[in-house]
Amino acid sequence: QAVLAQAIGSRNQTLGPSFRFRAREHLSSIAMAVGKNKRLTKGGKKGGKKKAGDPFLKKEWYDIKAPSMFRVRNCGKTLITRTQGTKIASEGLKGRVLEVNLADLNQDDDQAFRKIKLCIEEVQGRNCLTDFHAMELTRDKLYSLVRKWHTMIEGHVDVKTTDGYMVRLFVIAFTQKQANQVATNCYAQSAQIRKIRRKMMEIMI
Repeated sequence: QAVLAQAIGSRNQTLGPSFRFRAREHLSSIAMAVGKNKRLTKGGKKGGKKKAGDPFLKKEWYDIKAPSMFRVRNCGKTLITRTQGTKIASEGLKGRVLEVNLADLNQDDDQAFRKIKLCIEEVQGRNCLTDFHAMELTRDKLYSLVRKWHTMIEGHVDVKTTDGYMVRLFVIAFTQKQANQVATNCYAQSAQIRKIRRKMMEIMI
């Protein structure tokens, strides 16, 4: 800056007042540019990185209790972050849906193709009390039913139980060859499919 000011001062004798004003502006802008980036000398961003801790140290385990209709009551454990401030652990557990194999619940390997979903309704101490939520077939069982040259008919209906619950039932059906059939396929016509589906829904209701 001193060298630049000296050079401008020596030229001021020959140049007019407008040039002097511009030179003064140029000097002030240089001074501002030098003084701005103070954070560059302090070594990176403000605050820096936080030390990453193990998230599992802040969590606790809860036991899952299956409904009394199943043979095995203690069917597993679930994990949740401890109560902190207004975030209560038991409130976070309520409504959580868990998937358990029916073979494990009834200790019967023949029922391994069914999956039971349980919903946590209440938390008592370290125990989560659950209720039945859904039942579905495993993927390998479902794929073993589907075959070539057959028609698959699917349907669903909403049914109200005697104790006031609304349940959505799904049904699946397949056409079958007749005993003396020669043709390779046994497809159903669209009108036949509609009739079969209607009959299935009537039976379920």
